[in-house]
Amino acid sequence: MPNTDLAPAALDALRACTDAARVLTDPADLEHYGRDWTRQVAPAPSAIVLPASVAEVQAVVRWAIEHRVALVPSGGRTGLSGGAVAPGGEVVVALDRMNRLLAFDPIDRTLTVQAGMVTEAVQNAARERGLFYPVDFASKGSSQIGGNVGTNAGGIKVLRYGMTRDWVAGLKVVTGTGEVLELNRGLVKNATGYDLRHLFIGAEGTLGIVVEATLVLTEPPADPKVMVLALPDAAAIMRVFAAFRAQVALSAFEFFTDRALAHVLAHGAQRPFETEAPFYVVCEFDAVGAAETDALAAFEACAEEGLLLDGVIGQSQAQNADLWKLREGISESLAPHLPYKNDVSVRISAVPAFMAEAQALIAREYPDFEVVWFGHIGDGNLHINILKPEGLAHPAFVEECGRVTALLGEVIERHGGSISAEHGVGLLKKPYLHHTRGAAEIALMQGIRAVFDPHRILNPGKLVD
Repeated sequence: MPNTDLAPAALDALRACTDAARVLTDPADLEHYGRDWTRQVAPAPSAIVLPASVAEVQAVVRWAIEHRVALVPSGGRTGLSGGAVAPGGEVVVALDRMNRLLAFDPIDRTLTVQAGMVTEAVQNAARERGLFYPVDFASKGSSQIGGNVGTNAGGIKVLRYGMTRDWVAGLKVVTGTGEVLELNRGLVKNATGYDLRHLFIGAEGTLGIVVEATLVLTEPPADPKVMVLALPDAAAIMRVFAAFRAQVALSAFEFFTDRALAHVLAHGAQRPFETEAPFYVVCEFDAVGAAETDALAAFEACAEEGLLLDGVIGQSQAQNADLWKLREGISESLAPHLPYKNDVSVRISAVPAFMAEAQALIAREYPDFEVVWFGHIGDGNLHINILKPEGLAHPAFVEECGRVTALLGEVIERHGGSISAEHGVGLLKKPYLHHTRGAAEIALMQGIRAVFDPHRILNPGKLVD
């Protein structure tokens, strides 16, 4: 295993890999760059390095091999599974300075960007060129493309557009040996054996450091229509989903509970209507042809069946944005409560049975904890947030949540689901990986990791050992 103490001579050698001013050791910098949005593991990096080029990333990796120091690749640090936490003296390789748009190809409709480019900046660059980058989520203003690739980020429009994996045409990566690989090179068709690009998507920086990505763009959608619906019970959610999907081309179908709504309203959002309900849905579709009429017909049919209690449809972009705040503002509104986050998924058809069993388990095992459910239910992804009670020590809270997560993992396994739908495995979900991946799969993942990182310097302790 790599050393965790950084000797003065090693620190001097690290400074020689880049501009010395971009090697940080101030305690405030170590705290800032050494953690992600999780707060369950204390950061303890030995230094931070901010390379500005691929050559500098290579130099840092070769330095790490020589000095046997572990590296933690770091993007926008918006992760929720501890994948970018440096808890044991590692050097954090922060890609913040590698944030440029390198090329736009109007024929191929691709953007090639450095890994540190912020997701929202990529979306804006696409929009300025009359095109659309569809991977979208609440942290888009902070997250970076390299981190999106590392976790195969999803978000609110997976239902229509898929995950990050579906929009990556090529990657440039620096492996754990310091070698640069150019993977797929933006090709649409490439039948030349293993597509190594896809190994790095979702690998959480354990195989190499993503330094550039070529991203596919598409036609911008028509003006969207956004609806918020009030539902009487959980059983109605998937029936409403099926009814709307039969009538309109949904780009998003998100749900949240009354508890989630209470928190986001307290955080500044506006109540969509006076009717109160235990469950709510936000759905979005393109306003083309008779789509709005068809959506209203679906609403009326569901209401007649008792599946809907109320609803509202946005009449402007500003109203659409306000309605989306009810869903996208939930995570921020819960943050002061130090939530323990379960990010799980099952096949869409399995959602009702899984949700019923999981709700029973959660109610039984967390009788005194507030639990907030929300998520991308249209693609089978549920977020279960357990809020820390006041007065309960954080370590005791995490321990209890870990105990229940192990039980939840058994439910997930029975339903053929995943312990991590879009947040990655990192440090926090690794103990439960066996509920999603079999022993043979995990062994193969360990073997693949050893090939690309034979010195075991990249993001140690994350994903698989």
